Amino acid sequence: MTPVCLAAYDDDLCKLRELISVDPRKINVQDQGTGDTPIIAACRQGNLRIVKYLLANNANVSIRNKKERTCLHYATRRTFSFLDYLMIVILMPILLIGYLIMVEKQKKTKKLVELLIVTKVDVNAVDYKGNTGLHYACQRKNQRIIPLLLQKNADVSIQNK
Repeated sequence: MTPVCLAAYDDDLCKLRELISVDPRKINVQDQGTGDTPIIAACRQGNLRIVKYLLANNANVSIRNKKERTCLHYATRRTFSFLDYLMIVILMPILLIGYLIMVEKQKKTKKLVELLIVTKVDVNAVDYKGNTGLHYACQRKNQRIIPLLLQKNADVSIQNK
């Protein structure tokens, strides 16, 4: 993974700023292995402050990786990890802490999508499986994201493979 993508993936804003200040073109560099850009890497992890920084510095939201996915695909695909589910299950009986963790993660994902859809990101971009961000939001039954995509004219007639 390129150092810039790694910094974005690891939520290391100081390192990311340093790398981009040396060479501003690195803001859109693509990893040779995956084709991910720093904004795709940040969206994979849900790193809001990295996404905000990259958008403020004109990161290209239209670049696709080797799976033909944009940053919006990864923002809408965000789901709970095994560790998240484990924490929710264990902590649910204890003062509903598990539920609060789940709600907070959903809010973070919604904020991530909100940041992206006000850019020039193509809400109807199709990946190698024929999926759009709306497909992924529907697959994950994400009631917070689906209306956002529909308001941005996500095409409900696109069929996946």
